[in-house]
Amino acid sequence: MWMEYMRVGICSDTHDNLALAKEAVNYFETNGVDAVLHCGDIVSPFTAMCFDGEFSFHATRGNNDGEWELASTVERFGTYHGEAAHLQYDDMDIAMYHGTSEQLVDSLCQSGVYDIVARGHTHEHGYENRNGTIHLNPGGLPITGADGTYHVAIVETESAAVEFKQVNAPWSITLAVFGLYISCW
Repeated sequence: MWMEYMRVGICSDTHDNLALAKEAVNYFETNGVDAVLHCGDIVSPFTAMCFDGEFSFHATRGNNDGEWELASTVERFGTYHGEAAHLQYDDMDIAMYHGTSEQLVDSLCQSGVYDIVARGHTHEHGYENRNGTIHLNPGGLPITGADGTYHVAIVETESAAVEFKQVNAPWSITLAVFGLYISCW
């Protein structure tokens, strides 16, 4: 029996940078993803609206998501899961969590329940196979001490292949000042 498999886009830590969020959505739509998972730190409702696209949208809360209206804004076009989510695409189980507790990330990876543990928070993109579970961080807004560029990922559910893509927004500058993110576009 023939089965059509899915493409799942994963991103995190957009921190109200509209230019990067829009470029990420453009990349996901151009590459025909069926769903987008945002692992937290969208920050404000106006940035969440960028993800109202041609795919199903799922978001978890990040440690900088303090806007009261963020959850209800996402719920207008997608699903806001709160702290964490267990999602299933085809035969693939995905845990989605922001990643503020490394102990929890490790426990999710070691549980044997998930094919992929998607997380953010560190702003560093990476892929690691932990005894058959893929620990995946798409990366985040460039900050000092982490990646100097913004990345997103696409997962193919048939093969569990992961593709990272550097996303650029030509008129986007982000400055980290005393732990605050200031985006100009």
